[in-house]
Amino acid sequence: MSRSSTVVYTLLGILALAGGGSLLAQQTPEFQVEYTNAQLVPAHWVIKLNPDGSGQFDAEGGTPQEQDKGQIVVATVHRPIQVSAEFASRVFLTARRHKLFAIGCESHMKVAFQGTKRLSYAGPEGNGSCEYNYSKDKEIQMLGTALLDLEATLLHGARLEKLLQHDRLGLDKELEDLATAAHEGEALELGTIREVLARVADDPQVMERARRKARGLLGLADTKQAGWSRD
Repeated sequence: MSRSSTVVYTLLGILALAGGGSLLAQQTPEFQVEYTNAQLVPAHWVIKLNPDGSGQFDAEGGTPQEQDKGQIVVATVHRPIQVSAEFASRVFLTARRHKLFAIGCESHMKVAFQGTKRLSYAGPEGNGSCEYNYSKDKEIQMLGTALLDLEATLLHGARLEKLLQHDRLGLDKELEDLATAAHEGEALELGTIREVLARVADDPQVMERARRKARGLLGLADTKQAGWSRD
């Protein structure tokens, strides 16, 4: 075989491997939820999840209400996340049980506006998406609520980050609010903010009461947080 032929075959092999890697990447399932509510801060956010629980959280926009002025409000967040295997499994199981969201989710019932949720799935089985304010499908409604509870945890984490930098005295109230939400099932997957909770717990410049609360939340983060019992 000539040298030129060897070079050609080598290049073809490299291209084939690259193409195979690209195809494999395209086949990796991905779930996404996009939420929009102009009355809230943030007004728009997106959570992307992979089957292994890794993902991304992006939030932005919104105008603080009068009652929020003077408080720490986080409108913009861009960060990678890691949810539990159980949480991710339930998300993808729900997608597959509902035709990868290639269905109608909206109930068209006259209910109060709760924010527009757009659920999307892309993977080797196919693609699908549906959008709703309120769904009559209990499992879809529970999935949306669980994702809102996950977002609540992530926003608590973002506020704790800001408070650590600018107002350590405000940490106690934020941690109390997070603990209440977690015990009432309105903040899921505390493990996603484990790092900032550990920083609060270990910071000698934070008052001991707040550090104890952070340690308690770290202990709670080690328990299963994927129960979707809240409608």
